[in-house]
Amino acid sequence: MPHIRPISDLRNNFADISKIVHETAEPVFLTKNGYGDMVVMSIEAYERKLFASEIYFKLKEAELEALSTSVRYTHEEVFAGLRKNLAAKVNEDNV
Repeated sequence: MPHIRPISDLRNNFADISKIVHETAEPVFLTKNGYGDMVVMSIEAYERKLFASEIYFKLKEAELEALSTSVRYTHEEVFAGLRKNLAAKVNEDNV
């Protein structure tokens, strides 16, 4: 169940709101005059949401790429390319 609080609680009960967002890892929705105004969440929850959003974006990008081309790679080909690039980078850094 979402935590919904009036925006005045941010000023009057900040410690309580902070405790809720850190213990539950869920956001607290703040209302102003009965309407949604802001969302407060812990940094950890925000970073998880950002990471999930970034992963979703990358997966969507990959899906669109897959639809636009018939080229496919096996995991052996992908890892061989990664190893080659990594070795080249290590050699470049050592020069």
